[in-house]
Amino acid sequence: MTATRNYARFGIGENAPRAAKIAALSLGVALFASGCGGGGTTGSEGDGGDSGSTETTAAAGGSALACPESEGGAGEEQGEKGDPAAVPASETTSPQPLKLGSILPTTGTLAFLGPPEIAGVNLAVEEVNAAGGVLGQDISITHRDSGDTTTDIATQSVTDLLSQDVSAIIGAASSGVSKTVINQITGAGVVQFSPANTSPEFTTWDDKGLYFRTAPSDVLQGRTLGNYIMECGAQTVGMITLNDSYGTGLQSNIQEVIEGAGGQVVANEMFNTGDSQFSSQVDAVAAANPDAIVLISFDEAKSIVPLLVAKGIDPSSLFMVDGNTSDYSADLDPGTLEGAQGTIPGPFTGTGFQEALATVDPNLNSYAYAGESYDAVNLISLASEAAGSVEGAAIAEQLEAVSKDGTKCFDFAGCVTLLREGEDIDYDGISGPVSFDENGDPTEAAIGIYKYDADNKPQPSRSEVGQL
Repeated sequence: MTATRNYARFGIGENAPRAAKIAALSLGVALFASGCGGGGTTGSEGDGGDSGSTETTAAAGGSALACPESEGGAGEEQGEKGDPAAVPASETTSPQPLKLGSILPTTGTLAFLGPPEIAGVNLAVEEVNAAGGVLGQDISITHRDSGDTTTDIATQSVTDLLSQDVSAIIGAASSGVSKTVINQITGAGVVQFSPANTSPEFTTWDDKGLYFRTAPSDVLQGRTLGNYIMECGAQTVGMITLNDSYGTGLQSNIQEVIEGAGGQVVANEMFNTGDSQFSSQVDAVAAANPDAIVLISFDEAKSIVPLLVAKGIDPSSLFMVDGNTSDYSADLDPGTLEGAQGTIPGPFTGTGFQEALATVDPNLNSYAYAGESYDAVNLISLASEAAGSVEGAAIAEQLEAVSKDGTKCFDFAGCVTLLREGEDIDYDGISGPVSFDENGDPTEAAIGIYKYDADNKPQPSRSEVGQL
């Protein structure tokens, strides 16, 4: 892996190995004739075409969206696991144990993602140690809060973890938070491994080859959601967008696909982290009378969604993203979000993994990025074993190798057994095949589409997969 990064380009994922049925995702510009009420294209915004304007107006005043039917949300189960009791002893031992740290959110606007991410990390640590640990030593994890971009908590947490000589830090969840600490972490020769960063900026970041992530860039999520909105039949789209690297990056990718497919973004209202009043943004978007509204936010959605509904917005025309597709059953009146849809990177979580997570956190009610966090620990541990070292740079040099082009294996026990028997390995995780490129990005990923029920809980509906 090199420090010079190249922008990822996505193709169609019809050749991706999947046990469950997955719809192939076209990430280029596409027209969805069957979903757009006869297939007529509209003029692009500002082109002045009379016929385009007429068709857009007609579509905006037409019937409700007609999204594809749910394909069900059965999660894929993990592949065959190894036997921890049968793992051979490591021929290479380390005088120092592998120390991991995490900066995952327990406060701030992404705090709802903390429990599943922390549970995924803890489960993996338990399984690694049950199989004898790494290089003859149990590994350890020290958790610290990341907060959000309105605080300096992440910097303080990283400073504390670096003082404890950790080899890798898992987190942050927020791309904006990671941007404040990535140079601090990688500059110290420590691996930063995020389970949830999706900003495209990290693909080209000068990180000394020490930054990795199991979540795909928002180039994938944005284009998936843009394509899906067009397939639902929308011709005009309004957007309410968080003004940070996450929000604007995701927004631009959604808009690119919508406009490329003949639709129009008729409003894009911005807000900043820490804002508490959103009436002006909601009023402007509602006045544009779009067929669909995309809300790109974190937990500001708790305030924005009721304002949209009060304006008469049908929740079935509302589309959300990973930053806010969460359980609102305790926050909103029943039925408020019924029919709304949202995207979360990663395949649907299988029952076996859910049950395993419950052993470390029985109160868990969300699984967003739990698999990505679990995979992060396993991949770091396997790379350390392959390197015969707990040094951050040595681990980073092996992360791409253990993720692809070898014998497939699905957990630490199974993979480390193969490593110690002299085989090259290809770790396929809960979050997908992973398969890092030279930029530390996964080269294949699924995007789950969820639909809200009457209790304001997102239920798995469809899954799309794309490749780099």
